[in-house]
Amino acid sequence: MSLAPAEVRRRPAAAGVVLLAGLALAWGAAWPTSKIVLDEMPVLAFRTLCVTVGGSSALLMARLAGERLRLPRGEIAPLLLVSFLNVTGWQLAMAYGLQLLPAGHASIIAYVMPACATLFGWIFLKERLGAARLWGLGLSMAGLAVLVAPDLDRVLAAPTGVLLMVLAAVSWAAGTVGMKYFRWSLTAMQTTGWQFVIGGIPIVLAAAATGMEPNLATLSPRAAASLAYVLIFPVVFAQWAWFRAVELLPGSVSAMGTLAIPVVGTLSGALLLGEPLELSELVALTLVVAGLALVAFRPVAEAS
Repeated sequence: MSLAPAEVRRRPAAAGVVLLAGLALAWGAAWPTSKIVLDEMPVLAFRTLCVTVGGSSALLMARLAGERLRLPRGEIAPLLLVSFLNVTGWQLAMAYGLQLLPAGHASIIAYVMPACATLFGWIFLKERLGAARLWGLGLSMAGLAVLVAPDLDRVLAAPTGVLLMVLAAVSWAAGTVGMKYFRWSLTAMQTTGWQFVIGGIPIVLAAAATGMEPNLATLSPRAAASLAYVLIFPVVFAQWAWFRAVELLPGSVSAMGTLAIPVVGTLSGALLLGEPLELSELVALTLVVAGLALVAFRPVAEAS
């Protein structure tokens, strides 16, 4: 029995929402676990491991799935651009910023990304900014404002960290819109793998030039467990889930779906690092969830 057209449209949208929920949990917990690793490993060494494992794992899984690994000539230039934005710029700016700020605060600042992606999507992709999307973005950004307001003085006391996190957000937002702007014949798994490989080249070269090698033998059990978590879930699973969600949903919707990540990051930072957790976090959680509900379920409803 063939599916009705509405059902055919609804399934990809629902799948995109489920993927966003999964990566919100994976990436949210990545903030405190990454900070644990960075306390014992240099940034470039850590990021070298991330891009190496991420790229090789994604391409291996694509090959095992029967896909032919290839780089279409017409897609090389766009792939270079989005790789630099999504991997090189994001990975380096975020990691160095995380060294200067608490994990919860860093994750909050980084997720001004959806606002940037919404603006870029409106300019470059001609995406419509309907009432539900604007209200959802407004509620979610209000939730982030509630999170950062009580500690605004402490956050602004580390202006370099704040600047790095804003640069990371802008880089990721531009990369997200680039993924929607260009047409791709590559699958999501291949796109993930090739971006890690290409965007990771400057990171690996910088690590080699500075002699920063990941010395796994010196890691404490806590840092080793955190590193294993980061490599398996945020790097391998969540990166694929993100690019797949970008394929299935409008760019601004998938970007706004990431607004749950700093809430998870703040809560997991309190659990794993002992960072203070107050009423503002609960208020922010309510606002972000309300905003996401308006945005995330809109594509499913429109497909009905």
